[in-house]
Amino acid sequence: MQVLLAPDKFKGSLSAREVIEALSGGIRSVFPDVHLYQVQASDGGDGFLDAVSHYCDTEKVEVLTEDPLGRPLQAPMRINRDQGEAYIEMAQASGLVLLDEEERSAVKTSSKGTGIQIREALKLGLKKIYIGLGGSATNDGGMGMATALGYRFLDVSGNPLKPVGANLQAVQSIDTASMLPELAETLIYAVNDVNNPLYGPDGAAYVYAAQKGADLDQIQYLDQGLRQLDLIVQKELGESNAELRGAGAAGGAAFGLKSFMHAEFISGTAFILDLAHIPQLLSSKHFDYIITGEGKIDTQTLSGKWINGVMELGQTYGIPVVAVCGMLDVDPEELRAAGLFDAIEVRKKNESLEYNMKNAAELLEKAITRYFTDLKS
Repeated sequence: MQVLLAPDKFKGSLSAREVIEALSGGIRSVFPDVHLYQVQASDGGDGFLDAVSHYCDTEKVEVLTEDPLGRPLQAPMRINRDQGEAYIEMAQASGLVLLDEEERSAVKTSSKGTGIQIREALKLGLKKIYIGLGGSATNDGGMGMATALGYRFLDVSGNPLKPVGANLQAVQSIDTASMLPELAETLIYAVNDVNNPLYGPDGAAYVYAAQKGADLDQIQYLDQGLRQLDLIVQKELGESNAELRGAGAAGGAAFGLKSFMHAEFISGTAFILDLAHIPQLLSSKHFDYIITGEGKIDTQTLSGKWINGVMELGQTYGIPVVAVCGMLDVDPEELRAAGLFDAIEVRKKNESLEYNMKNAAELLEKAITRYFTDLKS
């Protein structure tokens, strides 16, 4: 038997590496001679730099930048000088993990810190910049990043605005006179697996701003602000990108990358799988199963996240995909209709969340052991 292990992390309890270890232990206890292959997950969000460093020859560069609230911060990026490439993970400078719970505010945060990292990559003369989106604390439509690269967003009186979500509705014009000329000579890639448009019921604000500290009134305000930014971008720059699949990623940062830096959107899952040469592996060997998973599987799982990308991979090569999760919050039949072979929930429903998170590795190993024991019989 040959099995590919391609899980994401169980957020708050297990890293992707620890998930792989638990899966390996469980499967080997039933099939000692199994051949296991593994891939380090990232859909462009958290863990993007770790995955890149695992598969690519890069060096780490620390950049003096700022966090989502404008406080000084050292944030890493990875570069390959010989290839002229830079890899930036948005969560490192503009991430939700950088803020305490009470500091989270989608109206006050800015993506400028990530823009400073892009600026540093441009100064180093790097001609390809890959930006992993996800895990952001922001909802500024990419204004912060653009500001760091010379753009100015002006109000009705021609005054420059602070590039935060609260000011989206006030944008009346865009000044590009000081835009860094290096942008015109650089290929920028927005790496993510989100399908959301910029605004509307499935847009950046309505789907993601609540977890970034926004209440309902603020969500509506931010959504209107993103609509205003799109109108001004169309008028001033001749760009119409709000309806593109993925434009709403990272609080509209993907929209900003496309509109202000002419970025190309690429799938995070496909990007990492290609780095790991997984398509070539699946073409050259017969695999019985692909095992993926994450802490919680819900309706968002089918909207471009890592598991969805792995499911598509399984369909392409005719390999059953089994997903493991701490909590299953979607009808299993809906997952099967989308192409998943099976879903395994590992939590003990009669125990607390704290118990299940603390014992996630043991619960996962036991669950996968039971599953493969049933397959064997």
